[in-house]
Amino acid sequence: MNGGDGGEVTAAPPAGPPPPLEWKFSQVFGERTAGEEVQEVDIISAIEFDKTGDHLATGDRGGRVVLFERTDMKEHGGSRRDLERMDYPASRHPEFRYKTEFQSHEPEFDYLKSLEIEEKINKIRWCQTANGALFLLSTNDKTIKFWKVQEKKVKKISEMNIDPSKVVGNGSASSSTVSSSPKPCLANGAYPDRSYSCLNNDMTFPPGGIPSLRLPVVTSTETSLVARCRRVYAHAHDYHINSISNNSDGETFISADDLRINLWNLEISNQSFNIVDVKPANMEDLTEVITSAEFHPTHCNMLAYSSSKGSIRLIDLRQSALCDSHSKLFEEQEAPGSRSFFTEIIASISDIKFAKDGRYILSRDYMTLKLWDINMDSGPVATFQVHEYLRPKLCDLYENDSIFDKFECCLSGDGLRVATGSYSNLFRVFGCATGSTEAATLEASKNPMRRQVQTPSRPSRSLSSSITRVVRRGAESPGVDANGNSFDFTTKLLHLAWHPVENSVACAAANSLYMYYA
Repeated sequence: MNGGDGGEVTAAPPAGPPPPLEWKFSQVFGERTAGEEVQEVDIISAIEFDKTGDHLATGDRGGRVVLFERTDMKEHGGSRRDLERMDYPASRHPEFRYKTEFQSHEPEFDYLKSLEIEEKINKIRWCQTANGALFLLSTNDKTIKFWKVQEKKVKKISEMNIDPSKVVGNGSASSSTVSSSPKPCLANGAYPDRSYSCLNNDMTFPPGGIPSLRLPVVTSTETSLVARCRRVYAHAHDYHINSISNNSDGETFISADDLRINLWNLEISNQSFNIVDVKPANMEDLTEVITSAEFHPTHCNMLAYSSSKGSIRLIDLRQSALCDSHSKLFEEQEAPGSRSFFTEIIASISDIKFAKDGRYILSRDYMTLKLWDINMDSGPVATFQVHEYLRPKLCDLYENDSIFDKFECCLSGDGLRVATGSYSNLFRVFGCATGSTEAATLEASKNPMRRQVQTPSRPSRSLSSSITRVVRRGAESPGVDANGNSFDFTTKLLHLAWHPVENSVACAAANSLYMYYA
């Protein structure tokens, strides 16, 4: 055990939690100038990295999808693993550039229901790439579309059988491209002189060929990105779609609205299977709705969905065709005497995400992040308070409808950290490794650590943690956040995504896309 001078260490001490990350600003796209008014259609409503992390897609309220591609790896060529093998220093952090954009959805009107369907993109999901083309799914409230984005070569005719110096106004050649003196031509355009006829009666070419005849050559020097809608999956949801999720089999995906989850095959757009239906026979008996749904990252038969009552259900597609009965139910028991008017509203889960290995599920409700182990349904293994200082302001948040805001959450690729957004364009990053006390508050600006103050906001890790202790910890003065800054309910950071393999986060503040690395 003793590793003295020259001595060999036989056993390493147990590794502690990873040190807290120091976040730095990387890039911003669509930055607002001071006093610039944000157009409603430009506000970002969805963010998603692809599995490799080389591409990033955003959707906005105007129905547009914007794609970004990574550039710091392309400059040196090859993947990160290849660069490491070559002992080439990898870039200090991921850098992206604008790739292309396309109009995914247009505003529609349902004449049967007298209902306007807005074009806002609710979710984007990347599909498997093939033959150098990118594939993705995008959805608004009612219609899902399958897009193919591919580089097409722009073809041009580079050589014509015309000498450009001898072209007259109407585009025809004024004379032969070889002879300097004009020669008489027959009606069919041939020369009466045998030596210049294209093909004589003996069907032989003159010696040396015909220098005046050049065949047009088609060349493709430029490329342009073309986005084409391959399929449209429509008319399957009576309520607004809140989630879409790809299956690990690469062939199917699910779409979820308030009351139903449908299973689709990517190749078949006119048929889907209803696998979950929570709609009661009498709508007056409705007590909860589906808020989010996601496939397991590796098991194609498993998926999870969350509800407005704060519960998560894990279902197995092998059990039955209609999966109304769950295989596991994850929910936290309510502490006695803690119930209030807002209890059920703030318990509603707005987003769930599986960890990369599929062992854990991260859920976001209004006040907290919770990490669940799918092998343990007695309660969450960790609870993180996102903005506990807002608890005394729940009445105001209810009055201005902010209490119904739906914040997304994400996990790092290594599963050691989780992140989610808050108000005043803030987002929180928590360490979820055993023993970690990491709890960073960052601002979506060029100086993300500006509001960073060491605060005792360590999440409660005990399964039997009492709500009263949680409330006591959030007893800051009203009107200010944990760091003493006044909070702004109008600037909220709802959407963010973590790079699948690196510590890099993309988040949306209104119409601006900010990227950070650590």
